Amino acid sequence: MLKMRCMSDMTLSSVGRTALQEQLSKLEAKLDADVLACIGPIVPGLDDLVRQAVESLDSKTSRLVVVLDTNGGVIEVVERMVDTLRHHYKEVVFAIPDRAMSAGTIFALSGDAIMMDYFSVLGPIDPQVRNKKGQLLPAQGYVDEFDRLVELAREGKLTSAEGILLQQLDLGELQQFREAKELSIKLLQRWLVQYKFKDWTKTETNGKPVTDEMKRVRAKEIASKLSDARGWHSHGRGIPMKTLTSEALRLKIDDFGLVEGLTELLRSYLLFLLDFMRQHEWKLFVQTRKFFLGGA
Repeated sequence: MLKMRCMSDMTLSSVGRTALQEQLSKLEAKLDADVLACIGPIVPGLDDLVRQAVESLDSKTSRLVVVLDTNGGVIEVVERMVDTLRHHYKEVVFAIPDRAMSAGTIFALSGDAIMMDYFSVLGPIDPQVRNKKGQLLPAQGYVDEFDRLVELAREGKLTSAEGILLQQLDLGELQQFREAKELSIKLLQRWLVQYKFKDWTKTETNGKPVTDEMKRVRAKEIASKLSDARGWHSHGRGIPMKTLTSEALRLKIDDFGLVEGLTELLRSYLLFLLDFMRQHEWKLFVQTRKFFLGGA
């Protein structure tokens, strides 16, 4: 009888885990920092995984690089993760090989710096909120639709179908969504001033000193533009580095494509990681050199 020579699922998992740990170690050496991978939706429970991952590092540097890939999620979870990372690290940098959307954009903008390349995207800051059915809905889209229907009603242009839809909207959920939007803007403004703008001391045009008020004004301007879902035309539209650094937003982004070998390391790590997650049917994943856990 011919004996099949194949690896068991456990062995395959062990091999994949070893390979991922090796790639993460290469990233740490290249970046001269601790590295935390945070992949998947930002949902309750992820904040605790991030805490465990960071606490697992008994020997820490002063700098953490977060490799982030997410479609977004819940803003309260972002707030808790930012508080956790700042408790342990003086400097936090976000590396975005692919995308950090919605609440993920806010998470990335809480960093002292952001690393992207021409392919990477952030997104409009439209946090997601769970409705009574447990579904995650984009807060801004929900609020905008309600406001649109109310305006049509005021103008006497509301159709019967739209009238039925308006009656079905839950005012309690609507208020929850408005508060999520306000919290997102408030946190983004605070973190931009506190972290992203901390080394912004002189204006580029005339070299004058930058005041705290100037930082607050810039943070408000950025938050306003990123929260304008209608202006971006889609909750899921990616905003590339070229747009983020243009006159439209004037954000300082570090291009990791200019660092020799870093693009290959980040992309190969993320691709291998995402393939590993698909094999195990994981939706989220967190890793440090001492912590490795995924979940459905």
